[in-house]
Amino acid sequence: MQIDKVHGSENHFFLLDQTKLQQKLTDQELIQFTTKITNPATGLLDGADGVLVVDEATHDGALAQMRVINADGSEASMCGNGLRTVGRYLAEKFQLDQFKVQTLNSDLHVQKAADFAAQVPAFSVEISPVSFEAAKLPFHNAKHEPLINQPWTALLPELKFTAVAVPNPHLISFVSAAELASADLGTLGKRLNEPNPYFPDGVNVSFAQILGQNKLFVRTFERGVGFTNACGTGMSATSLAFALTHPDQGQFDQEITVYNPGGLVKTNVHKVDSTYTIALTGNATVTHHLEISEADLHAAELAHVKIQTTPEENSYSKFVAQLPKINTIAAKA
Repeated sequence: MQIDKVHGSENHFFLLDQTKLQQKLTDQELIQFTTKITNPATGLLDGADGVLVVDEATHDGALAQMRVINADGSEASMCGNGLRTVGRYLAEKFQLDQFKVQTLNSDLHVQKAADFAAQVPAFSVEISPVSFEAAKLPFHNAKHEPLINQPWTALLPELKFTAVAVPNPHLISFVSAAELASADLGTLGKRLNEPNPYFPDGVNVSFAQILGQNKLFVRTFERGVGFTNACGTGMSATSLAFALTHPDQGQFDQEITVYNPGGLVKTNVHKVDSTYTIALTGNATVTHHLEISEADLHAAELAHVKIQTTPEENSYSKFVAQLPKINTIAAKA
């Protein structure tokens, strides 16, 4: 059985295609496998942020199904960076350039995009549905429902926040470079992903620095993971908040460049009547192929895995090296 190590903007995952197994892993086996292989101490290749599970679709019109198991064993509604890598895997498996993938909440459009650079393939994915309703996050605080660019003194008194589900729950604040480099994001992210009175299921927390016209830097503390190099739904949600709250600098229906500690993505925010959608375009990189027996996979036994490295990470590193050095401070935060 082959599994892949993949990443979108250095948001790393192991990709497992359950359709190739004689007997699929149970949910408990998936959790056991994920928590072991993604852990830097017990896993492989310095761990990862989660496992992407490909399976047969159960919805008409979808090519396949994607599940996202976080490093702590919880399941995410969606993952934009992960969906790009799954999109690439399915495009190569079925020889298609566009199709829909079933996720936990919706069937999302995926299509091949122009390569970012030589050996840096890119895919564009739909991020939806979008909601500001407190029940969709879920979010408990009658004073702030909905929460769009409002101060929240109980969290951080100097900042304003926006809460939106895409469908993963996100809390976003636009901050200065100094605030981005402070410890506040980590402190707040940890606080809101432990038992708290506001977000009973936790929330992804993003701080964003506005760099110019349709240009952002985003750093995210992810629910179920902690700090990651990039969060696809977080960058998408932040782009929407940017267009809504800073219309002089972020525009609908125009490409927004979003830098992150792992590289960059491109987003495009659309509004039709009262419905929002976001297109997220970025790299879909395969760094390693791993061979593991099906028995070892079920047992989460990693001692006999054979690993083959691809040249794609070198190509991606060269691409990132030529980007503006705007993420130096944030990467140290």
